[in-house]
Amino acid sequence: MKKYPFYFLLIIAGTLQVKAQTNLPSVKNFNADWAFVKDIDTVNCGQVLSNAQVVNINWEKVSLPHTPNIEPVEKVNEQWQGTCFYRKFFTISPESNGKHIAIQFDAAMHEADVYLNGKHIYEHLGGFLPFYIDVSNFVKIGQQNCILVKLNNQDNAVIPPGKPIKDLDFNYYGGIYRNAWLIIKDKLYISNAVQANHLAGGGVLIHDEDVSATNAKVVVKTEVNNDYKIGKESWVKATLFTNDGKVVASSASGKQLIAAKKHGIFIQSLTITNPQLWSPSQPYLYHVKVQVFKNTEETDEVTLNAGIKTVKFIAGGFYLNGTKLNIVGTNRHQEYPYIGYALSDNAQYRDAWKIKSAGFNFVRCSHYPPSPAFLDACDELGIMVMDAIPGWQFFGNQQFQENSFQNIRDMIHRDRNHAAIVLWEAALNETNMSKDYMDTANKIVHTELPFKDVFSSGWMDYAYDVFNPARQHLKAPDYFKKYNHPKPLLLAEYGDWEYYAQNAGFNQKEYAGLKSEERSSRQLRTDGQQRMLQQALNFQESHNDNLYGPGVGDANWLMFDYKRGYAADLETSGIMDIFRLPKFSFYFYQSQYRSATDANGFGKPMVFIANYWNEAKQKTVKVFSNCDEVELFLNGKSLGVQKPDTDSFSHNLSHPPFTFTPTAYIPGKLTAIGYIKGKKVAVNTISTHGSAFKIHIQADLSGKNLVAGKNDVIFIHAYVTDSNGTVIPDAGNIIRFSIKGNGELIGKQSINAEAGIATILLKAGDKPGSIKIEASADNLIAGNLLYVTK
Repeated sequence: MKKYPFYFLLIIAGTLQVKAQTNLPSVKNFNADWAFVKDIDTVNCGQVLSNAQVVNINWEKVSLPHTPNIEPVEKVNEQWQGTCFYRKFFTISPESNGKHIAIQFDAAMHEADVYLNGKHIYEHLGGFLPFYIDVSNFVKIGQQNCILVKLNNQDNAVIPPGKPIKDLDFNYYGGIYRNAWLIIKDKLYISNAVQANHLAGGGVLIHDEDVSATNAKVVVKTEVNNDYKIGKESWVKATLFTNDGKVVASSASGKQLIAAKKHGIFIQSLTITNPQLWSPSQPYLYHVKVQVFKNTEETDEVTLNAGIKTVKFIAGGFYLNGTKLNIVGTNRHQEYPYIGYALSDNAQYRDAWKIKSAGFNFVRCSHYPPSPAFLDACDELGIMVMDAIPGWQFFGNQQFQENSFQNIRDMIHRDRNHAAIVLWEAALNETNMSKDYMDTANKIVHTELPFKDVFSSGWMDYAYDVFNPARQHLKAPDYFKKYNHPKPLLLAEYGDWEYYAQNAGFNQKEYAGLKSEERSSRQLRTDGQQRMLQQALNFQESHNDNLYGPGVGDANWLMFDYKRGYAADLETSGIMDIFRLPKFSFYFYQSQYRSATDANGFGKPMVFIANYWNEAKQKTVKVFSNCDEVELFLNGKSLGVQKPDTDSFSHNLSHPPFTFTPTAYIPGKLTAIGYIKGKKVAVNTISTHGSAFKIHIQADLSGKNLVAGKNDVIFIHAYVTDSNGTVIPDAGNIIRFSIKGNGELIGKQSINAEAGIATILLKAGDKPGSIKIEASADNLIAGNLLYVTK
């Protein structure tokens, strides 16, 4: 996401003195003070569009991001579809007369018609990418304006993904579900890359050249619009800063006369010695500030993050900064329970934080472009990204395909400066695309980004630079282990379908006596420890098997449970559930990351006992750890020190699990201690639970505090525990939530605990302050949480 800070500077360009300015660009959050209505009749609809007063419509006061319908978790494939309206009154001050004025929506689902003061001014098709509306000639200066956005999220075969929701493997919800911005600038300004839609142009385009450990060149290409009625002479200054604000390179362009209503292109090179290179373990970000001037007056500026790196995919290997790196990734659907896609920027960050905490260095954005805030978080946290266009098992008509091509362009124009992106999935997932389509899609990637370190990808072995099929697209037992084409192979999905379809073919002894649903990777936390262990084993087995082949890495299916249109139940192969609570498999992946802390504090030595220790029939104890050795204690007595497992499911793993076999089940306390080079570095303890006694409440912050005034939401988890604080894993008590203070609980406020935990969403209010949440249940001591928002 572009950032637009304000500076009061004295800039020296050669001997040219530049004035300090107070009229730098204004980019204001446009999320507050909207009104919303849905499902109104056609007569009232016509009156609304004409800006007439309609007395019998009850507008709801809302702010963005917003979902048009709170979707109950228990109703999986009954998502609301229809027409809704968003209306906002706003005033442009007289000081802005003669300025460039625009409104940007980061996303709205998915057919948008925009009216200003009763006049239709814009139409946009597509629900995952931004649109930018120049309203300079439509707004009334110094008077009240009314903007109205009509949205329709019903099935539309020409808008990717195109497939009707009832047949789709995900939901796409509705509303203006990302941020909106009011932009006021001088008429000599940096263009918006998506709105400009210029080949390898528009806005600011940053790329690296000649990168090594000793030197790097950062090339900055800036497109400047001149909306004045006469030509204007302009020049651009580009400055490269370290993340602590130190200037490391700067360049002032020559002057250029930009004709009226035209644009000019400025290209500058910034050379840096001994660059800090971006990587998952050291995601260093520089800042590039670009300033536009006419004569001595600064008219526009933007500051972007930039990560310097080299990327290379070849058959059999992925190289980052010249070093071979195995991709260990996951897939992510962006939905939340209840609010669909309407996540705050902080909530987007928390999802990325969980992905990194789980041990992944890569995420595939399945199957559509994510929020800019999510990509910002991946840049910051060090998660490599496969950006993807909307599409799944649907190849529409020519208009659909043209809209899909435009999705590729818009995605690249929006996201091309993100350090985290290493692959562009310009393909319609699991769709029988024509060769003409694939050739065109691949060409768009390489003409929009005509640089060396750019790689397209697609699920079909044609046209694209990297082949990214799902593991189940070939059959057991070989899958893709014998793939020998001269193209990099990345398994973009694995661990779910091959087990769900019962064609894994590995004769796991653990399968003996299991029902088909017990063998699947689709397991709820409420399905119990044995089935969660089976899910973890499925992921372990398939990931280990992938490593025998020629692939450059893999991405499991998937990170979070989610809803889909074609099924009445949740898709539950996530390593966390839809409420972002971990299953045992989360800790298997966490153990694979590393045992040394990276620059953001991830990858510490860890040990996790994948057991509840509450039943005698469990003959083994599985421990996930990235340590050299693990010692297990039962009620203080050592059961021995063990090395990692060496079975056929473990040969290729960075850190295989540890399997202990106690001689007998004795209730009490299990403690696992992890050692590295003989030194104790990690401890995990679990206990046999007693009777349900009390409720413990915990807020899931995941790296970001709850912030007021931004529609920020966090999960609040209420744990049913015994008197010692041990969670009761089979508790299903009805938990009643209540709240006092400037906040709101979203979802049913009386909820059955699932595997001992009940979850609700807490939305911060419009102003900072204290929020008190209580969770109570019959015959249990209530839990309380006091949280103060900023």
